Amino acid sequence: MAGMKSFAEDSLRDFTATPRVLQLALMAAAVGSMGAGAAWCLLRLISFFTNLAYWGRLSTAPASIPSRLPLWSIIIPVIGSLAIGLMARYGSEKIRGHGIPEAIEAILIGRSRIQLKVALLKPLSSAISIGTGGPFGAEGPIIMTGGALGSLFAQLFHLTSAERKTLLVAGAAAGVTAVFGTPIAAVLLAVELLLFEWKPRSFIPVTVAAIIAFAWRPFLIGSGPLFPYSGDPAMPWWGLGLCALAGLIAGAQSSLLTLLLYGMEDAFSELPIHWMWWPALGGLAVGIGGLIDPAVLGVGYDNIRLLLAGSLGLSAALVLLVDKAFVWIVALSSGTSGGVLAPLLILGGALGAVEAHWMPFGDGGFWALLGMTAILGGTMRAPLTAILFAVELTGNLHVLPALLAASAAGFGFTVLVMRRSILTERIARRGLHLTREYVVDPFEVMRVGEIMTSPANTLPASMTVKAAIAFFESGADRHKSYPVVRSDGGLVGLISRGDVLRWMRDGASGQELLSDVALEVAIAYPDETAGQLADRMARGRYSRVPVIGREDRKLIGIVTRRELLRVRSLALHAEQERQGAVRLPG
Repeated sequence: MAGMKSFAEDSLRDFTATPRVLQLALMAAAVGSMGAGAAWCLLRLISFFTNLAYWGRLSTAPASIPSRLPLWSIIIPVIGSLAIGLMARYGSEKIRGHGIPEAIEAILIGRSRIQLKVALLKPLSSAISIGTGGPFGAEGPIIMTGGALGSLFAQLFHLTSAERKTLLVAGAAAGVTAVFGTPIAAVLLAVELLLFEWKPRSFIPVTVAAIIAFAWRPFLIGSGPLFPYSGDPAMPWWGLGLCALAGLIAGAQSSLLTLLLYGMEDAFSELPIHWMWWPALGGLAVGIGGLIDPAVLGVGYDNIRLLLAGSLGLSAALVLLVDKAFVWIVALSSGTSGGVLAPLLILGGALGAVEAHWMPFGDGGFWALLGMTAILGGTMRAPLTAILFAVELTGNLHVLPALLAASAAGFGFTVLVMRRSILTERIARRGLHLTREYVVDPFEVMRVGEIMTSPANTLPASMTVKAAIAFFESGADRHKSYPVVRSDGGLVGLISRGDVLRWMRDGASGQELLSDVALEVAIAYPDETAGQLADRMARGRYSRVPVIGREDRKLIGIVTRRELLRVRSLALHAEQERQGAVRLPG
């Protein structure tokens, strides 16, 4: 249409993906290989420092911490933690913590850029921490390390911030997949925790990276489920209710652990010493806890296997539960480096193993698995990730309904009781609050026709410039601009108060018709989304956009910036207004 900017009329689609997603998928394949390699290096580094610290040998062969420790072994976690404090102060403070909040922060405020030294120091510091007895898992460090590699790779190319985020998360998902053999859970973890979107342009590359890492895993780490469990208990009709109860108890456990963790972190912040020394104090607590029960030291994968096998008695499970919680809370709050997934699995599993002694069905392994899943879903606020994580770790699909009940219950408990999760509390304390609810943007579902002002005030195309000047001068309540229409309702263009001032300044003759001087105008259609129009108005800095019919091209309304606010108003109204849909007779 002459005088108006035309836009593609087939732009209404389910998804916004473009062929560029294929380029990102190819890049994600490379990132997936790097993430798998980083996971192999991290696990080898952990083994190296475990061998060195507790066995006095130079080896990268898999090694466990001895089941009996001498008194002098208290000093081992202290030395390792002191090294981490020095690395954090003189290297990068971003290596402190368990990795996931730091990755989220890099995505939200760092434009998905992570420095090279973080990619090098994070796995090294985590390996030192875990290898010298730190009660952590490898998942948080590999998320940060894999994400750093994806970010660094992305920074080699001309990519947008959103595309860098995709490759950062792809590296994180690849690392998790390589360590645990859980590609589906890794992708869900990316969606529920890191991407802050559900779009093909991010989902497809992240999935590619996870699949590539899973393909590398048999050659680098091993194949098969990490913690096989084949139990399938005969469950009565009310059994899922008891599973949900176990989930609620795990949710309470999750909330208590989170409160204790950040309470201890506040206590460390009150110490009259530099934070560089805090990890050493945490290491001292780890050393003492290790003397009580050496099983609480290190990644603790053997504990998870014992819990799933139902091999721990009541007293052993209680000691593991209390001692592991103590060393984990003190060490993590001190600012050392290490992940939270494996400790949560152990703590939830230990509580489930204790509960199993009073449950009327199922073995200790079954209730331990429910506890692991529920505490993971509740603490991380990622119930779907927790369920699929448990299924892929054990290779057991039979317990899926029970896991769903437990995880949903644990998740429901924590979201009602706790304002923030263990992952977002630290970010909020740095001044960055984020919402974890993923909803469809109301701008993407509301149509222009629902918010436009109709009919619109217009000026006729046959009006002269002189008459238009007089029109604007005759009242102070005039709009800033008006659509110009022909006698049949067809849109010609738009004139504004600025146009009138220009005509007056330039001394226009005033005999020209508005049809000849109306400016080029952006248009909207009533069936397109408010989001599309809002983007167009932002790009072109338009304050008023006429709305025309697709078929007859006649003006039917107008949208201003004020109308765009109605989108939020209508969405809020739909959320808050309660009314019955059906009226009963009488």
